[in-house]
Amino acid sequence: MLNISIPGGDPLAIEHLVLDYNGTLALDGALLPGVSERLTALAEELQVLVITADTFGMARTGMQDVPCELVILPPGGQDVAKLACVEQLGPQSVVAVGNGRNDQLMLQAAALGIAVLGEEGAAAETLAAADVVTHGITSALDLLLNPLRLAATLRR
Repeated sequence: MLNISIPGGDPLAIEHLVLDYNGTLALDGALLPGVSERLTALAEELQVLVITADTFGMARTGMQDVPCELVILPPGGQDVAKLACVEQLGPQSVVAVGNGRNDQLMLQAAALGIAVLGEEGAAAETLAAADVVTHGITSALDLLLNPLRLAATLRR
């Protein structure tokens, strides 16, 4: 579990990290540099779950050395499927990270929603639903590895 104190806000007790794959952890299907190491470190404290439409068909290969659960979604209704996953885990214990339109609902529902603005861009609705926006996935994961950065961003 990851406990994060937010000055002037409610503390976060995070047990689950739910992430999108393409556009968030990967570019054109290939896992981005530095992601595997960061997710492995976070998996020591959190259950890591990657939920993806797997547009490029490379998620299994990209995540094979990362201690996580991988869920590949069928076409259609992916935004609702991602939301259902967060709801099943208990939104108050989830950090959700994504960039696409189909990530909006899960970011909005999670205790902490982080939108990633990478090479693929990010859907405007997803940016608006997020609590924090980062310029890349390694920055997003580093917020969780260094919670004082997150506290500084979210303090009131």
